[in-house]
Amino acid sequence: MYAWSNEAIMRGWIFHPFYVAKKHQYYRFITSGFLHADWMHLFFNMLTLYFFGEIVETVFIYHYGFEVGILMYLLIYFGGMIVADIPTYIKHRKNFDYRALGASGAVSAIIFSSIIFSPTRDICLYMFICMPGFLFGLLYLIYSYYQAKRMGDNINHDAHLYGAVFGFVLTILIVPGSLGSFIQKIMHWGIF
Repeated sequence: MYAWSNEAIMRGWIFHPFYVAKKHQYYRFITSGFLHADWMHLFFNMLTLYFFGEIVETVFIYHYGFEVGILMYLLIYFGGMIVADIPTYIKHRKNFDYRALGASGAVSAIIFSSIIFSPTRDICLYMFICMPGFLFGLLYLIYSYYQAKRMGDNINHDAHLYGAVFGFVLTILIVPGSLGSFIQKIMHWGIF
């Protein structure tokens, strides 16, 4: 919120692949995740973390204890933030005019980590279009992929896509049996 009224902070923290490449300002992979375009952007990310973060935190604490469980949660969150911006960096490192902000990669990583643990739990869009998490996840990936190719709406869809993939894959790697449980829950879902 402070950056909204302080242009120096906004300029200095925003993800600017050109400056990362030319001036080695790698900190921008993290600092840009603390910036948001407006109240709605911030609210949506925080609300999403509220709804999906608890299950991820709870499962990690169950498997690893409180301290390590919290560290695992932070690994998914900050790892998603960084990894999600790597393709954006590669794509735009020579483009002086490109900039990005927000925690979308981190939030996507948490959402997809929660989908591993609860794939048949409904996820609702606009509070009335509801579907099981695994179906939402598949549609989200397809949508993000195609929107990233179009690049026309001022949203970094690459961050959504790669953050989601990171959260999904890392969760499978660090929580024993999670992939098998994920598949079993989908196979026992109502349609099958």
